[in-house]
Amino acid sequence: MQIFLDSADTREIEKWLNSGLIDGVTTNPSIMYRDGLLDLREGTQQLASLITPLPLSIEVVSNDPEEMYLQGRELASWGDNIVVKIPQVNMDGVPCYGVMHRLEEEGIRINATVALSLSQVILSAKAGASYISLFAGRIADEGGNAGEVVADAVDWVERWQYKSRLIVGSIRSVGDVLQAALAGAHIVTIPPQFVAKMADHQYSRETVKQFLDDANKAAKARQTG
Repeated sequence: MQIFLDSADTREIEKWLNSGLIDGVTTNPSIMYRDGLLDLREGTQQLASLITPLPLSIEVVSNDPEEMYLQGRELASWGDNIVVKIPQVNMDGVPCYGVMHRLEEEGIRINATVALSLSQVILSAKAGASYISLFAGRIADEGGNAGEVVADAVDWVERWQYKSRLIVGSIRSVGDVLQAALAGAHIVTIPPQFVAKMADHQYSRETVKQFLDDANKAAKARQTG
């Protein structure tokens, strides 16, 4: 399983990149705004350069499918490692699979985002999307079983040998990460604070403290012995 960082915070990205733990980065307009990247092109190029050759997902900002297509081409021109995020449908419920297909046919990798059902995964894979982002937290918000949806989606994509890789996003807790991992997710995209929580454990801290205390005691005993 791969781990992507769901962030536009360059300090956090660099920290976890240097740890060897992350395999890519995902963003969206809300994340970029929150993390202070107000200029889309400048922010995108900064992030793409920071993590190259790892993939960086950047989302189009239009409700019009034709404009999404044109924006997708423009976004992809800003870096060789850029993956363009296209939503399943627009705000009016118009499917965007034609946009995904056209861009993939031109060699531009697509992240079919805001997937909330197996049916959307099937259509995204058929359209040729390189990645499909299942929003686990939002599935659970609606009373769905996110783990089952992830497991079924991975099983279907692999059974029919589609190229699409399933990204599980909308992570609300470490438990969400573990559920996605056990369900067979190809990738989980995780906000930085949950990567840190995955690493931490109070008893690990106490055990390290015990080892260091005993090592110091042994050193003092040698000096006085």
